[in-house]
Amino acid sequence: MFSSVNQPLPSSAELLGSDDTPVDNEDQNLLPNLLLLLLTHLWADRMDWYFGVDMAIYHTAGLNPRVPVVPDAFLSLGVERRKGGKSRRSYVVWEEQDIPPTMVLEMVSHQPGEEYAEKMALYARLGVLYYVIYNPEFWQRDRHQPLEIYKLEAGTYRLQIGEPYWMPEIGLGIGRYQAQVGRLPQEILTWYDGQGNRHLSAEEQERQRAEQEQRARERLEAYLRSQGIDPNQLPE
Repeated sequence: MFSSVNQPLPSSAELLGSDDTPVDNEDQNLLPNLLLLLLTHLWADRMDWYFGVDMAIYHTAGLNPRVPVVPDAFLSLGVERRKGGKSRRSYVVWEEQDIPPTMVLEMVSHQPGEEYAEKMALYARLGVLYYVIYNPEFWQRDRHQPLEIYKLEAGTYRLQIGEPYWMPEIGLGIGRYQAQVGRLPQEILTWYDGQGNRHLSAEEQERQRAEQEQRARERLEAYLRSQGIDPNQLPE
């Protein structure tokens, strides 16, 4: 672990921005961004959170604070949505009141990336409360489940049971869902409430509202006809 004695920590301006390593597959960009988009809708009025996608996290839990860890996504609570009113190039823990991410998401790809070993140990040292590993394609190869959620307890990650899994410290649950993305079937990760209900997107809520209004109109028109009234001939 890095010792800061006589070694001043670099500022965010001195550090590289987000990771520029190509992702292994398109889902590594798509799925975290769907989580971010929905969270932006759910927490539109909150300014105390940040959700990073494929962004470098600089920390002091390793050998060198200039070497970041780059998860597929992470959520931090108790920080500014826009630091100083500007977009972040990276997440520098010592410039975020030493607040580590509350949740980290890693998606396993064709090339194993130490998600179940080295990265897990690093996130534990960093103090990440929830570590989510999504492995829909290679879980049998890796001898794990497609979705595993670990919680940090006494410095050690413990595998949690249940899906969707409720995270009370965050106020959200996370789980899988068979969705239509661009009219194509797609398993995604999404947010749930405390009762296990999936949070709807803004578009889904608007569509649901329009469908409810349409059904209400149809019921009213049916009632009027049952009373001998033509709903198309009502006075304006």
